[in-house]
Amino acid sequence: MRPLQISADTAVKLAEKLNVPLEQLMHMPQHILMQKLAELAKDEQKGGNE
Repeated sequence: MRPLQISADTAVKLAEKLNVPLEQLMHMPQHILMQKLAELAKDEQKGGNE
């Protein structure tokens, strides 16, 4: 499996937001990363409405 094709800055910011190690993020399958990002966006949207 290839590492994700994202910039270093983006990878660092995503790792911080998702609370996962950078190495784990870079080798995470793309469909799982998209699922986690969707959950994060849903949680942020829910938090903004309260």
